[in-house]
Amino acid sequence: MDTPRQLRVFVDANILIRGITFPRFPYEILRLAARQTITLVVSASVLDDARRYVGLLFPDHLPKLEGFLATALIETIPDLTPEEVVSHRNLVRDFKDVPVVLAAAEARVDFLVSADTDLTDVNQTTEALRALIAPGKVMTPGAFLDQVIGWSHAELDAISRRQWRDMLGDIWV
Repeated sequence: MDTPRQLRVFVDANILIRGITFPRFPYEILRLAARQTITLVVSASVLDDARRYVGLLFPDHLPKLEGFLATALIETIPDLTPEEVVSHRNLVRDFKDVPVVLAAAEARVDFLVSADTDLTDVNQTTEALRALIAPGKVMTPGAFLDQVIGWSHAELDAISRRQWRDMLGDIWV
């Protein structure tokens, strides 16, 4: 019998940033990668953006980000060319999200997880995105934990209110 293939989940910089700085849903996505339950897929520019933003606004969390990146199951893919990005400039509402969507599509990931409503809203502004990635495969972190990982409402509710002081021991196990 074949072993089921591990899910490959593309995340954008906001998941990395929020997952490192707040112990809520994005943190749990990162923890799944740290436990090697999923393979986190990111582009080189997503990593650069996350490092830059955390370094500027949350410098105390930068070692935590680097520690996570050193231990988690992460696949880094190259960025697309500027020409490829510009040729798809109308793919989503915010042009800065085009490289993220194209990288996720190019990597043929199972899911794109983001807290950015420019990607997760289900309306005409994300219609092309959903056609490119596949309907139901672009999700918020909470929806992913609920619908794909199968966490209960009680588990998700507890996480939605959690603070760092509530965490015990190693944060990635």
